[in-house]
Amino acid sequence: MSAGREPLATDRLGRSGLSVTTLGFGAASVGGLYAPLSDDAAHATLQAAWDEGIRYFDTAPHYGVGLSEERVGRFLAGKPRDSYVLSTKVGRLLIPYEGPAEDVQGVDGFHGTPKRTRVTDYSGDGIRRSLDESLTRLGLDRVDIVHIHDPDDHAEQALDESYPALEELRGQGVISSIGVGMNQTAVPARFVRDTDIDCLLIAGRYTLLDTSASNELFPLCLERGVDVVGAGAFNSGLLAAPEPGARFDYAEAPEPMLRAARGIAEVCARHGVAPAAAALAFTGAHPAVRTVLAGMRTAQEVRQNALAARTEIPRDLWSDLAAEGLLPTGAHVPAGRAPGPGAPTETPTRKRGSV
Repeated sequence: MSAGREPLATDRLGRSGLSVTTLGFGAASVGGLYAPLSDDAAHATLQAAWDEGIRYFDTAPHYGVGLSEERVGRFLAGKPRDSYVLSTKVGRLLIPYEGPAEDVQGVDGFHGTPKRTRVTDYSGDGIRRSLDESLTRLGLDRVDIVHIHDPDDHAEQALDESYPALEELRGQGVISSIGVGMNQTAVPARFVRDTDIDCLLIAGRYTLLDTSASNELFPLCLERGVDVVGAGAFNSGLLAAPEPGARFDYAEAPEPMLRAARGIAEVCARHGVAPAAAALAFTGAHPAVRTVLAGMRTAQEVRQNALAARTEIPRDLWSDLAAEGLLPTGAHVPAGRAPGPGAPTETPTRKRGSV
């Protein structure tokens, strides 16, 4: 951790009680998301995250067609295995590609990637093979959390085959926790109702611009004891930097979203708060959320997000956002922040302690 910085808060995630920092590292960025990234630059980013005290890392075969897993694994090599929590995902197998290298560049937004392609496979055998291959790329003998990744069009097979395969591995002690990682809410709600999953990774559905996860999914998680990893708190960057050309949910932000994000940034500026700090605090304030993942491409972004995560939000910022119609319906604001006129009722969060 950087000298002079207070430690990042930690919380318990899942029924196995994994200790996670409440700011996690989303490793899609080091898989070449949006633009190529060199090995040295990726290492510097990961090193900055470690220096800032981040101890939860999330990756996936999808990110850079395995490049993210390889880089995360090389970075974590030699670090005490119990000093961090690592999650990866299943549902896509990677196979070599024999055609021109340029054919696989930019696919799904990843650049500078190996010559591989993705094959969807949510079968039990595919899940076990996916995890084995992830462990090889990571150079590790175990991961802590395995998320079923984006089974949007394969919900039945994921429920009937993917989950039972992971449940067996959890029972054998091969993995600690089972999760589902998606950027929608309907399919995750089915898993919460019908299985014994430990956690969910929900991207972009509980933010200052979109609180749809609070309608049904998050209350269901609280009822069933399923913890949430909040991802996409910036909605692909828009909330952190609401500038022309900014992305919202991986595409160029529509004008109404850009205007809303600018309004939020203006309120934050009046209180001397970076928009990223408000965005991270908002997503992390929901009682179902245990940690917030942020995608970070450079060491500078890591330091900015770590500072944002440590920022104490002024008590009136939330009420000012509410007064200007900039807090979504169903918003929860951090406990202890006194509401002003028109502000939403506060809901106390589960206490976050140092572990």
